Amino acid sequence: MGGASNSNLPPGFHFFPSDEELVDHFLRRKASLLPCQPDIVPTVCMNHYDPWELNGKALEAGNQWYFFSHAKHSRVTPNGYWSPVCADETVSSGGCSVGVKKTLVFFTGEPSEGTETNWIMHEYHLLDDRKGISSSTSSTNSSSKKLHHPNTECNNWVICRVFDLTTGGSQAASCHEEGMELSCLDEVFLSLDDYDEVSLSNN
Repeated sequence: MGGASNSNLPPGFHFFPSDEELVDHFLRRKASLLPCQPDIVPTVCMNHYDPWELNGKALEAGNQWYFFSHAKHSRVTPNGYWSPVCADETVSSGGCSVGVKKTLVFFTGEPSEGTETNWIMHEYHLLDDRKGISSSTSSTNSSSKKLHHPNTECNNWVICRVFDLTTGGSQAASCHEEGMELSCLDEVFLSLDDYDEVSLSNN
């Protein structure tokens, strides 16, 4: 599926999902091989593109880009890599934990020797007991085992939100989380400030 934009939505509608909606509506249905409406989030291999190349490939919503991908141990791209920062966050729905949100920062260059950028990715995973859940209650034991097999394709889907801190994408990404401690993004901001100070002192 190619890139998409808010223009695929009815007039007056904007794609502005919360963490809960991304996991419990979009990602769960994708992993369960169920139709998802609106069907506007494309599938992108994160290893094939740097974040600034997502325009026209991922769903653009304001200053953010959304896409499905398969979970990767290595998040290396043509010109850099994604590196996790801070602790994972739990995504809840109806008082139950339904997923995990990982925050990653993009570095240009070789792994462990790269230069930190302003690009941030939120990568959402289903919890193990939520993967491959089918809406059908008449599934056979064999199909149930297949759905829950850790190596099946449907079990390693993730949904990603990518944005550039300098374009204000973080404001939209966090407005659904008012009242929550934004320690993770705070750490990213502080690390970028420290990097700028070191760069200035060396000039």
